[in-house]
Amino acid sequence: MGDSLLQRKRRKVQKVSIVIPVYNEQETIQELIDLVVRAALPEGLDREIICVNDCSRDNTSRKLDELPGLFPGCSFQIVHKPRNEGKGAALRDGFRLASGDVVLIQDADLEYDPSDYRKLLQPIVADRADVVYGSRFIGEPHRVLYYWHSLGNKLLTTLSNMFTNLNLTDMEVCYKVFRKSVLDQIDLVCNRFGFEPEVTAKIAKIRPRIRIFEVGISYYGRSYEEGKKITWKDGIKAILTIIRFGLGNR
Repeated sequence: MGDSLLQRKRRKVQKVSIVIPVYNEQETIQELIDLVVRAALPEGLDREIICVNDCSRDNTSRKLDELPGLFPGCSFQIVHKPRNEGKGAALRDGFRLASGDVVLIQDADLEYDPSDYRKLLQPIVADRADVVYGSRFIGEPHRVLYYWHSLGNKLLTTLSNMFTNLNLTDMEVCYKVFRKSVLDQIDLVCNRFGFEPEVTAKIAKIRPRIRIFEVGISYYGRSYEEGKKITWKDGIKAILTIIRFGLGNR
């Protein structure tokens, strides 16, 4: 039947799988991977990098295929999807390939700084957490951009908290870290940006058997001119997703 969650939880963490969904990021992906490769990790922790190309229409595919040659000695898995399905679907593909004890989500742009990895991973390595969320709203440096985006994020987080009874400050954050044993317990179905509220609702239902931490992270948000993709329509879909999974629907 396999180990219990508690037994798996106490096993020493040896490897982190960094899963990166990629769509039309030819300008940033190699610079981002350089930062991922050089990012300090807790002592004794190995890394593998899983890039899932969500059928990009620019030169992202070529940039990804060049990575093993640019960073020899690094462990890469690179997947090119035959059709565009969205961030959530790309993450599911990456999770299935992950061989690490811990899975960390990284966006392919440069909004999030891999120098935060040690901070994000430490609560799990120290066996104080099973899931760690970053937060852009608890005191770390961030680029000043859109008021309505910030307000929208806080409203979505509040609504999510009402359904999950969590007290997160940033449910929509990219930086989420999970023990692989936690991800293996939940069935994810959302293909696009609904992943964030869906995974939050589903890990909340595992409590109190798992421990959720939140740590402050730095953030350098992009403008729409610089390639930002999320819009107000995604906010509406997120509200519907929160209600859907908050009420227990699959």
